[in-house]
Amino acid sequence: MSRFRAIWQASLNATKKALTWSAEDLMPPSERLIFNFNSKEELKKWHLYSDSEYGGLSSASLEITDDENGKKGTGVFSGNLSLDVSKGSKWNITRSGFCGMRSKKFDGFIDLDAYDTIALKLKGDGRCYISTIYTENWVNSPGQMEDNSWQAFVFVPKDNWYITKAAVLLVSI
Repeated sequence: MSRFRAIWQASLNATKKALTWSAEDLMPPSERLIFNFNSKEELKKWHLYSDSEYGGLSSASLEITDDENGKKGTGVFSGNLSLDVSKGSKWNITRSGFCGMRSKKFDGFIDLDAYDTIALKLKGDGRCYISTIYTENWVNSPGQMEDNSWQAFVFVPKDNWYITKAAVLLVSI
C-alpha cells in the first residue's frame, strides 16, 4: 500500500507544479555550481576509498595544487593502483585494483528539478572512469530503502580539460 501512496503523492506533486506554473518557469535557470575543488574546505566534503579496505595495496589522494599560472585552487585526485593483495588478508581475494572518491553524506538532496543537464569539467590521464549519481528513491518497495544510482562511463582525454554532460531526467540529487 505504501508504494501506491508514494506514486500517488509524486503524481499529485507533479500535477500541482504543472497547474501553478508562471512565465518565470519558462525561463531556463542559470548555471549552478555544485562542487568546486578549489579549497581545503571543499575537499573535506569528499571521502577517498580504495581496495586497501579489503586487503588490496592501492591508495588514493585528493589535494589542492597550483595551476599553470601558479594560482592555487585546482583539486587533483590521484591514485596508485595495485593488483596485489596483502598476505594474510581476512578477505578471500587474489587480486584487486581500485580507488575512488565520493561526496560525504549530507542532509537531504541537492534539488536540481529546474535543470536538465549536469556537467563535469575534468582533466584526466586518457583512461575511462565511472561516475555515479545517487537520486532520491521516491518509490520505496518493501525492504528497499536505498537511493537510486545512475552510472556512466566517462572517457577523459589525456592532459586536456574536458566537459562531459549528462541529462537529468525527473530526478533530484
